[in-house]
Amino acid sequence: MLKVGIIGCGRIAQRHAHHIKNTRGLELVAVCDIVQDRAAKLALDYGVHPYFKIHDLLNSESAIDIVSICTPNGLHAEHTILALRSGKHVLCEKPMAINLQDCGSMIYEAERANKRLFVIKQNRFNPPVVAVKELIDAGKLGKINSVQLNCFWNRNDRYYENSWKGSLDLDGGTLYTQFSHFIDLLYYFVGDVKQVEAFGDNFQHRGTIDFEDTGVVIMKFLNGAIGAMHYTVNSYKNNMEGSLTLFAERGTVKIGGQYLNELEYQNIEGFEISNLPLGNAANNYGEYQGSMSNHDLVYKNLVEVFSHSAAVATNMFEGLKTIEIIDKIYAKIRR
Repeated sequence: MLKVGIIGCGRIAQRHAHHIKNTRGLELVAVCDIVQDRAAKLALDYGVHPYFKIHDLLNSESAIDIVSICTPNGLHAEHTILALRSGKHVLCEKPMAINLQDCGSMIYEAERANKRLFVIKQNRFNPPVVAVKELIDAGKLGKINSVQLNCFWNRNDRYYENSWKGSLDLDGGTLYTQFSHFIDLLYYFVGDVKQVEAFGDNFQHRGTIDFEDTGVVIMKFLNGAIGAMHYTVNSYKNNMEGSLTLFAERGTVKIGGQYLNELEYQNIEGFEISNLPLGNAANNYGEYQGSMSNHDLVYKNLVEVFSHSAAVATNMFEGLKTIEIIDKIYAKIRR
């Protein structure tokens, strides 16, 4: 039985706690948040001990094996490093961090402590994503020539009210908080990005957020493929689309829907993807929805890694790759 502690008791922590409780081989033992009411409520709901300072949890709960980091983006590095130095494995929410230097420090500390550092990229478990990745790895699509990524969501002003979201130091930017999962799939499917050009602007959230709400990007991959991305949180009233289209030598495939949850188009030489499972629903936060709710599969993978030496679904080096691509894009947008 692996014992787990949660740092940060906001909305996403509720989902973590639920799946820890319902995953065989895991036991939630403690939660922590500087907002005492929030920590106390989550602790009461799951019958565990609340802490209000991260040092108190790490010093008092010596039996914890894994710490799940669910704090604001800009604190992921600090809290991950504290947990690693205390001898815990870490499961870090996306994004791994909001700059490359912090990612490097996190990896260094994990290696020095000889501990695992997992990064959550739950869209990798979406059924159409799994199917297309298997096609790519089996060589059935041949060389990928180009890719189009569309991320058209809505985040109104109420989403950012009384929150760390929207601040440059804790949020980091739209690509970190809303669309880092989508950037991850570019790397997952196509590989390293060699060069980018990008433009962005804040059209409808001036005075609300510290960065762009819309961007367009063109990119060249290390393997010679080219790609484009258009993203915005200004889709009128509701999320519209989250899609990724691959144009390859022996096929064209589009994964779409609002959350990369549907196989919208396929034309593949001598092959057809069929009988896909429905997959999980999107994370529902009341007024808005996020990416697919696959945290149950993330925790299942975590247990399999420790109990059966399974491969890590997303390791720390892949987490860094997402930040590396975002860093290249923001270097152009914020120049």
